[in-house]
Amino acid sequence: MSAAATVPDNLFDDPDAEARWRARFTAPRVSLPDWARDAPDRCLYTSNASGTWEVYAWDRSTGTHRQVTDRPHGTHSATVTPDGQHVWWFEDTDGDEFGSWVAEPFAGRPADEPPQPAVPGTAPGYPAGLDLGLRTAAVGAATDEGTTVWISRDGTAQVVYRSEHDAGVGALSRDERLLAIVHSEHGDSRHPAIRVLSTGADAPGEVIAEKWDGPGKGLEVLGFAPLAGDPRLLLTHERRGRQELLIWDVTANTETEIALDLPGEVAADWYPDGAALLVVHEHAARSTLHRYQLATGELTALDVPAGTISGAAVRPDGTVEYAWSCAAAPPTIQALDADGTHRALLAPHGDPTQGLPAPGSQPLTDQFVPTPYGTVHALVARPADAPAGPLLTVFALHGGPHAADEDRFSASRALWLDAGFAVVHVNYRGSTGYGSTWRDAIEGRPGLTELADVAAVHEWAVSSGFADPQGCVVEGWSWGGYLALLALGTQPQRWAAGVAGIPVADYAAAYADEMEPLRAFDRALFGGSPEELPDLYRESSPISYATDLRAPVLLLAGDNDPRCPIRQIDNYLIRLAELGKPYRSYRYDAGHGSLVVAENLRQAAVEVAFVREVLRES
Repeated sequence: MSAAATVPDNLFDDPDAEARWRARFTAPRVSLPDWARDAPDRCLYTSNASGTWEVYAWDRSTGTHRQVTDRPHGTHSATVTPDGQHVWWFEDTDGDEFGSWVAEPFAGRPADEPPQPAVPGTAPGYPAGLDLGLRTAAVGAATDEGTTVWISRDGTAQVVYRSEHDAGVGALSRDERLLAIVHSEHGDSRHPAIRVLSTGADAPGEVIAEKWDGPGKGLEVLGFAPLAGDPRLLLTHERRGRQELLIWDVTANTETEIALDLPGEVAADWYPDGAALLVVHEHAARSTLHRYQLATGELTALDVPAGTISGAAVRPDGTVEYAWSCAAAPPTIQALDADGTHRALLAPHGDPTQGLPAPGSQPLTDQFVPTPYGTVHALVARPADAPAGPLLTVFALHGGPHAADEDRFSASRALWLDAGFAVVHVNYRGSTGYGSTWRDAIEGRPGLTELADVAAVHEWAVSSGFADPQGCVVEGWSWGGYLALLALGTQPQRWAAGVAGIPVADYAAAYADEMEPLRAFDRALFGGSPEELPDLYRESSPISYATDLRAPVLLLAGDNDPRCPIRQIDNYLIRLAELGKPYRSYRYDAGHGSLVVAENLRQAAVEVAFVREVLRES
């Protein structure tokens, strides 16, 4: 079994089952709309309604929707200027994430006219933050040489920050006099510091204030207060071992920590009057929303359904809009009015006159597995009407690693369930939402640390009778794909098959070819570069264990991927071929994943067909 994977025509004999899984991928979806600060009826969102994720403009005053972008590989990064006059979107090449910001009128441009450079005088790069004012734009870009930040007024770009280290735009103050950037000049991009610069014409880039909490304690910018002349900057900190809120008065250099009586971790955004915060609270893979009144310290829970909130913001009239889903129900965009009334803001495709929502799926339940290193939180799902007894089980490992599996809808999980597999998600050490110590536990031994947690959950699943020990599959994408490959080589006795999408397969080669911000991340994660720590990189690299591989593996990879580049995957496949190991490969013309719905369908079908074939033959 060493060949290119083929895409099956159908996965199910039952036409209804075949239609159902495809509908979950093809059903139109939208992102949470962003609106122009001073013209809030003018909004942007992304949608897959055309078959590819693209940017759409929505004028709420007229109810009209316009597709802004139309590119073969899709578009996912865009914003609208504060006055609502222009749309900015990031133009890369074939999904490689390297490019520049371009602009066009909100109402559209003639079909024969290309979009114009948004900030002439800036250089192409990987995006490193963006914030727009009425007169000022702050743009960041990263290249192999480091990070550059420009400010632009009246179409003239000026460098205000340049460093060999990973950095980026944080936020502009409302009066556009202050620019907060995040940086890692101390050498650790995983735990950044904050610098505030002047944007004034007399001293652009002058340092106004600095804040760093020391080694292992990062700060992140959430935004300046939404009032002109207000120097309060909302941050997150981790001084007590988890992500909490902090308001820093940049001018006075005073700060107020906001200690909330909530487990887990929090993020927040300002209410339009600057007197309250909209708090998004994450705990045990679910989200809640709260209003925090700054003057009194009163914390009020907002009435939202159980599940996961992937984004939330407050409109000028006080309406809270949020994106929500749970494992059993597909994503929706909701509005919570000031009187407590809930309403659907957008149908899943943007235009409320077309399309049907995706079919639902099965709920997730919690499993807490004790280990010598702490309790590992797993989320598990069983197929509908599954028989009693051990089940064929897919261990789906999330990417990141700074991410977490949550109680949210997944068309991929639903497909595995329809195909008769149970699904287990593992929020291994390295995941977010469980405190800084849990997140940072992988430093100095990445990959193998996470897999100790995966092994513990695997042992629970088998010993409890949940999973068939002869039918366990490890699967993941990006960092999850890396872990899947590493698991197949270091835990060969546990797995009957493996699927690795866009993985790190040869860590030294990946480091050499990947985008510079990820090299900085790797240096912080490992404690140095491959040249400085060759043995550690070798120990954490899947290609080092290719000889020990037993189970057949499917690798899926994008030709233009800047995060997990194709050469290092080819190195791994060549090594498997030399060893005579069973594998299949699937290549596609895009970057780190695809924004094309038809391509997502093909990849999902290839995964399930491959695993079925392997398990039938075993």
